[in-house]
Amino acid sequence: MSGEIETKLRGPGAYGLARQALDAMEAHGVWPTAVNFELWTYYVGAPDSPLGQEIARLLSAGEAFTDLLADELAAAYLPKAKLTEQIRDAGDALTKELEAVSLAIKTAQKSSEAYGDTLAGASRTLAGAEGFDLKAVVDTLISATRRVQQENEVLESRLSQSTAQVAKLREHLEQVRRDATTDGLTNLANRKAFDEELSRACADALNAGQELTLALIDIDHFKTFNDTWGHQTGDQVIRYVASVIGRVGAPPRFAARYGGEEFALIFPRERAELATTVLEDIREEVASRMLKRRSTNDDLGAITISAGLAELRRGESAHALMERADKALYVSKRSGRNRVTSAERSAAA
Repeated sequence: MSGEIETKLRGPGAYGLARQALDAMEAHGVWPTAVNFELWTYYVGAPDSPLGQEIARLLSAGEAFTDLLADELAAAYLPKAKLTEQIRDAGDALTKELEAVSLAIKTAQKSSEAYGDTLAGASRTLAGAEGFDLKAVVDTLISATRRVQQENEVLESRLSQSTAQVAKLREHLEQVRRDATTDGLTNLANRKAFDEELSRACADALNAGQELTLALIDIDHFKTFNDTWGHQTGDQVIRYVASVIGRVGAPPRFAARYGGEEFALIFPRERAELATTVLEDIREEVASRMLKRRSTNDDLGAITISAGLAELRRGESAHALMERADKALYVSKRSGRNRVTSAERSAAA
């Protein structure tokens, strides 16, 4: 849980907060499982948090709070603190390994400097002294040379081991970072990654004076489909739609699962007209396939999607752009679904 919720649950109002969560679950007919309790504690204890707002949105939309929905919310919102900790741990391990390499190099440098001093001393002895003990000088040089060779061999071995270790740590760190920003069901970017990317992409577009278009996509009548065929088949449909969107949303475009059966596509440096054409291609491809239930091979028929898009305006915030794209999506759904609506065309009409 977030620090705010954690603090509340350890404070004097913990029992009151727990009762509020249980009362809210009972009022909405939600079973008090461990996952649900954690989710609803956010809802009543931190209503302005992203998770609290998402639960409020789902409830206002009349969504049934099923186990599948709870698992999706938990996967999207609850692991963040854990993943952040994993990223920090992996980063710390990488830092320690690099520090060890740095220390080994500094030790070798000091050894080389000492060897240089030994050579310089021998040179002065040879140049300025009479009747010196040549054997003693030679023995000193041989001993110093062997010592440097041994230390260099140790350093070489240490560097070789560290190179492999650093590569593994970097790979692990990258994997943890991917996990933190990837939706587990579809392998598209998750809501957190989308929010960050949209803010960055809008700022870049405005600074460079370039176009940017945002599209929101929703699977039509998904709740009815899910209730009829079950959550596993519903997941199959979500993955199928995501695969179509993902192919189109390859970089520099950005595809994400926004939540539930909703997706988002960011089109950097692309106008609404081109994005509309792309979305129509996605819509037609999705609708053209007759789906079958994997477990029974039953015909599921075709599914359709609705989409709304908006082109970034000068000085417009990412939030305002989202609202216009969402309104365009609502127009598509209100107009019969299975269509693409551009906020730009709606405004011009």
